[in-house]
Amino acid sequence: MKLFATVMVCVLFMLGFCRNQKTVIQDTSHFDHLSEFEKSVIVKKGTEAPFSGEYDNHYVAGLYHCKACMSPLFRSTDKFNSNCGWPSFDDEIEGAVTRQSDYSSGMVRTEIVCSNCGGHLGHVFEGEKFTEKKLRHCVNSVSLEFKPSID
Repeated sequence: MKLFATVMVCVLFMLGFCRNQKTVIQDTSHFDHLSEFEKSVIVKKGTEAPFSGEYDNHYVAGLYHCKACMSPLFRSTDKFNSNCGWPSFDDEIEGAVTRQSDYSSGMVRTEIVCSNCGGHLGHVFEGEKFTEKKLRHCVNSVSLEFKPSID
């Protein structure tokens, strides 16, 4: 019986029924200008409803920046339509995004946060066949600020 209990605890832990490690954010001044809804997503690691964000079907040349600290994160050339309801990118600007394990929803996912300020962006999924890179950064529109290219 002890072995069964031990195995069950390990299985539950592996499935994500434990507390999610939160990013420790040192400088919170990046978040002062955000609305309460933006903070609920970017700081408290929430999500916006699918198909509700302004950048879901947005295809204009430019860069997508972190809404909190304005660090550049994604290029418009890496954006694609995955029909998932959130902006999808198959690449990020090198060093702009940090990946970390997320156990918050009863499963293991890979959360992506801004490397500069630690703000929550969304999740990344590997092995999907939407693009040649088989990579989908599923990002909350509310976590982004778009800046068009100047031609």
